[in-house]
This record gives sequence, C-alpha cells and structure tokens, in this order.
Amino acid sequence: MPSRKCPPPMARSGIWGQTVRFPSIEEIKKASVSKPKAPMEDKPLLLLWSWPENKKFDLQDCDTLFGIDGCRLTDNRSLFSSAHGVLFFHRGISDDLSNVPTLPRPKFQRWIWFNPDPPSSTRTIEGIRGLFNLTMSYRKDADIQARWQVSFKTNTDAEFILPKKEHLLCWIVDAEVLHTKSRENYRYYRDLLKHINVDIFFSTEFAKSEDYFLTISSCKFYLSLENSVEPDHITETLNGPLAAGTVPIVLGPPRNNYEDFIPGSSFIHVNDFSGPDKLAKYLVELDKDYSAYIRYFEWRKYYIARPHFIEDNYEFTHSICQACYHLSINKVYRVVPDLYKWFFG
Repeated sequence: MPSRKCPPPMARSGIWGQTVRFPSIEEIKKASVSKPKAPMEDKPLLLLWSWPENKKFDLQDCDTLFGIDGCRLTDNRSLFSSAHGVLFFHRGISDDLSNVPTLPRPKFQRWIWFNPDPPSSTRTIEGIRGLFNLTMSYRKDADIQARWQVSFKTNTDAEFILPKKEHLLCWIVDAEVLHTKSRENYRYYRDLLKHINVDIFFSTEFAKSEDYFLTISSCKFYLSLENSVEPDHITETLNGPLAAGTVPIVLGPPRNNYEDFIPGSSFIHVNDFSGPDKLAKYLVELDKDYSAYIRYFEWRKYYIARPHFIEDNYEFTHSICQACYHLSINKVYRVVPDLYKWFFG
C-alpha cells in the first residue's frame, strides 16, 4: 500500500498562493438569484422514467444549481402522455424490456437514451436499437453531451489566484483501483511511484464536494488517470483539478482528443514523455520553476471550470439537467435508426 506524507508538508514558498474555499451545495442554492420565470405551461416536460441508480435530487435543482429553468422535470409516470421527453438510463433497462413503457408514444414525444459508460462497460440489450430519438453520452457526437466542460469567462478582468500548495503530486482514488492491478491507470501509477512520491487519498474520505476540491487545490499536480482508454471518455477526474486550480496529469485518449474539450496548455499528458521517469523528472523541475508552472494557468484568463458534485445523490444531476436544457431549446424531432451502430461502431 502506498505511503502518505503525515503531516503534509508546508507550502514551499509564499508565492504559491492563498487558501481557498469552495461553496457547498446548500450555499450555491442560497446564492441562486431569483429571476422572472416563464409561464409553466410554456415549458416542455421531461419525464424521468426511473431515477438513475435511484439517486434522487430535488426536481427544482436544475434551476437552483445551474440556472436551467426552461423545462419542467418530473418523475410522475402518470404524465407520460403529456411529456415532451422521456429519459431512460441504460443500466436501468431490463434485458427483457419489461420496465420500458408499452403505452402508445405520442408523436411529439422524444425518448432519450442516457449512458455515461464507454462501450467496453456497456451491456447490449436486444430490442432497443431503434427505440430512441436522442442520445446522451460523454461522446462529442452525442445529441446531448453529458460532461462537465470549461466555459468562457464573463469577467475576463477577474484575476486567477493560485491556491496554496502543500503537496507536490496527489491522487484521490477508490481503494478498489489499488487492488485491481490489471487496470492501466494502476500500472502507470505503480511505475511512476518508482520515481516520485504520490500522496494518496481515498475517495471514501470525502463526503462533501467542498472538502474534495480543497484537497485537490492543495496539490501542485494531480493524477487524472482514466479507468479505460477510449475516444472522448474523459470524466470528472479531469474536471476536478481544472476547477480546483491544479495541473492535471492525464492518462486516457490521445492529447488531441483532450484538446477537443479543454485548452492544450492546461494539462500534462503522460504520452508527452517517453516514460514515467521522464515525467517525474519534469515535475520536479516544474516544482522549482514558478514561472514555468504558472503558465499552465494562463487559460484561466479566458475560461472557467466549475466544480462538479461528488455527493452520491447528485451524481447524475448535471446530465439530467442538460437533457432538460436540450428540450427547452431544441424542438427538432429526429430518430436514431441504429443505436448500437452509432455507439459501438
């Protein structure tokens, strides 16, 4: 088992920044600014046919957390006939389709297929190839992208303040990963550990988002290692350090695929180096060169990354709200002729 520094080392220099804090979900809701609402009857209705993994949140959270109020969200199946969209979570669909509605589908209604998993982790279900109108996935060619993204800053004069750094290199990880030695992220971590210390924190230590992001912000570099290497499959393990003010070291699809979503100067890709030893040497050099290190945050002049939520019942909130937003701005009716041909290629 990897060792952890205890107590954590002090920041190397006062120039490394200031202590920061991240708001809780409750604080975000309280800070939500009241604004004129569109008439309720003018908003499309999105029906959650079932809650993904039964992780429920307040039906008003799309508005209070993301300012999305252009649609109505419900889990009341009796409203099926009037729903403009019905969202189905792939993992929640039974193999025999017994939990998929058999009622006649209204002509205006769109069925949304929601799958956050890559093809290698997705089971096939006979009978759903032609059921859906819209796809929601992490993939950039999905109708609805279910991912946290950087966005343009509204106030470009706001100066980025580098958080205080107490650790050089960190990784927040599920303990299971450290016992599943066949995973590529584990193998790379073990090879890197031969050349540089990695401060390990277990995901079970964090119950609240603000504590999770505060820990990441205290690290100069963070291991954003994906469980599987597949096109477009870039998860919140990248969003964490971007939002916290830390440089992510990524293992996943090629660099150019990451640059489809984030500035190329905001991260370090393991493929940029011939091996973990060369990466470790580079990190040690950056640790001593403030000017070179701070250049990894120049993208902050123009973009911002918003912290995601790690609370269990909020795992799918952002994605569901993106589906609600899509319905509110896109009235085009379409079909997906062959879901599996698109997803599995």
